[in-house]
Amino acid sequence: MQSATATPNDEVLTSADGTPLQVALARATRKAKWRAFWLVAPLLLFIIITFAIPIAQMLYRSVHNTAFSENMPAVGEYLRNNDITDVPGEAAFAALVSDLITARENKTIGSVATRMNYEFPGARSQFTGSARKAKRLEPPFKEALIAIDKDWNSKHLWNVMKRASNPIGGSFYLAAVDMRYDENGNAVRVDAKKRIYVPLFVRTLWLSALISTLCFILAFPVAHLLATLPLRYSNLLMIFVLLPFWTSLLVRTTAWIALLQGQGVLNDVLVGVNILDDENRVQLMYNQAGTIIAMTHILLPFMILPLYSVMKSIPPTYVRAARSLGASSWTAFWKVYFPQTIPGIGAGVLLVFILSIGFYITPALVGGSSGQLISNEIARHMLQSLNWSLAAALGGILLFIIIVLYWLFDKLIGVDNMKLG
Repeated sequence: MQSATATPNDEVLTSADGTPLQVALARATRKAKWRAFWLVAPLLLFIIITFAIPIAQMLYRSVHNTAFSENMPAVGEYLRNNDITDVPGEAAFAALVSDLITARENKTIGSVATRMNYEFPGARSQFTGSARKAKRLEPPFKEALIAIDKDWNSKHLWNVMKRASNPIGGSFYLAAVDMRYDENGNAVRVDAKKRIYVPLFVRTLWLSALISTLCFILAFPVAHLLATLPLRYSNLLMIFVLLPFWTSLLVRTTAWIALLQGQGVLNDVLVGVNILDDENRVQLMYNQAGTIIAMTHILLPFMILPLYSVMKSIPPTYVRAARSLGASSWTAFWKVYFPQTIPGIGAGVLLVFILSIGFYITPALVGGSSGQLISNEIARHMLQSLNWSLAAALGGILLFIIIVLYWLFDKLIGVDNMKLG
């Protein structure tokens, strides 16, 4: 674009080709924006496919389950159109028998029984057993089914079937916070001995906070040393910091098992130097201690690097100036140096905490029963119990917790003040 000129009549600035300057600038800006968009489009597409869509699918699955509604259409239609104040009459049981026969022929009765068993223990054998005999049943179907299994006369079961007849519902979120529907359809807490998920969420948050704190305590002096040492020494030390990234996570975890188990290297050394008796070996594996030690080691570099990037940019003259003005070493550190490291501390703590919440492999290998996190329970439902809706609900709650923590962090410290590098 050449220099603009002004016409003597209306004094409108134009470009060399006569286009009004404002239009030419808007056109150039628009082209620049489109050029920038197409440059980032592959990354945007990658994020949508690998991040946004899976999360949306997870949240959708947590409230959507069609195992009953699709495979039991007749009784589902009846339940959606009628209130269940008591065990229904013959019409409902006739529809149920028809659906049981069809579901067995279509080999979908297993899915139906599994879906019902999530909320009504024992329903799997009840549905599959009744479906095998359904073809031989004759009216009145209500008495015939109750004769096969007395639970068909349960108002609670019919309330569960009514909820399951609607593919959209919040039953799995209720189960994810250790609650259930009682016989009257009211949400109540499960017995204290059966509460699994809320204690796991609390344990996950507590261990994540503890691991983040330990990483900060260990990383701060290392990062300070990296930032203040001469370059040739700091480069060598940085290699040791980055060395874990060059080793498989599985290898690092199994190495800790070899070191810390009851018959491991550490206990053998302590017994060998007579610090411990052979029968009093320290149990540091397959418990919370194993999870804390292994995860702290694995996540420590994620705390060191943000701290180092901030400390490296702090001029050492600031502390020397504070000392020259009469401040003690502690005062100069606390009042001058430490506040400038807050962006790195915030980035490191947030990064380590979020990674800790979602950690799976290390707690599964070294955590035992007391060192498992909520991610291990999500994996169990995905791989073993195949209750994907409950796994999605647990994942949805975990995502909500992370968003809330991120929001609180932004309010208290400010995300804009973080510095990752």
